[in-house]
Amino acid sequence: MDAIQKHFTDLLKNKGIVLSEHQLGQFESYYRELVDWNERMNLTGITEREQVYIKHFYDSLSLAFFVPIDQVVTLADIGSGAGFPSIPLKIAFPQLQVTIIDSLNKRIQFLNHLCSVLGVSGVRCVHGRAEDVAQNSAHRDSYDLVTARAVARLAVLNEFCLPFVKPGGMFAAMKGQEVQAELDESKFSLKELKGDWIQTQRFELPVEESTRHIVIVKKTAPTPRKYPRKAGVPLKSPLI
Repeated sequence: MDAIQKHFTDLLKNKGIVLSEHQLGQFESYYRELVDWNERMNLTGITEREQVYIKHFYDSLSLAFFVPIDQVVTLADIGSGAGFPSIPLKIAFPQLQVTIIDSLNKRIQFLNHLCSVLGVSGVRCVHGRAEDVAQNSAHRDSYDLVTARAVARLAVLNEFCLPFVKPGGMFAAMKGQEVQAELDESKFSLKELKGDWIQTQRFELPVEESTRHIVIVKKTAPTPRKYPRKAGVPLKSPLI
């Protein structure tokens, strides 16, 4: 274990997450695959090793500081990109049954390859637009926890994500600096999509000390059939 990994594990220990040598090895393999594939396709603008460990791995795991992940069985990650936050969460909490939905097939190919290299099972990667996949009964109203990290404004994200959450389940939006304006704007979409805002957690990312927010929403009832609207519509005309 070198200095970067020691710092990473120490930060997580302070939050009650203890990684085994095997899990730490998986994170290092993840880093190597990410940088290797990033030379051929645009997965991330962050490739410096310490930054990947903090800005991608630690940031992804921050969801577990505020949500009882050990009680979650099924997790859906919408617009996962290079696998954040779902793959770091899967490494740290192997019991999770993860579904990743992404509209770009190249990213799905990377994620399937990554899961094979990491030796993780119980990860299903689905190529498609969230609005289309959410109309499939195999995914609709069916996940304990749905998450999205830096994908779109909340009024749009709610329509992308809440249709996947089972009634009584949770949606956690991982956001950057300021969220209050987005929260105010998203009130109508929450009401329409049967979501109930529970809390917004704020924390500082270590090292660079930038602010992060996690908006936690509870699903109160099944999603009305008319949502989500056709692919592209939520972005063009959000529910506001």
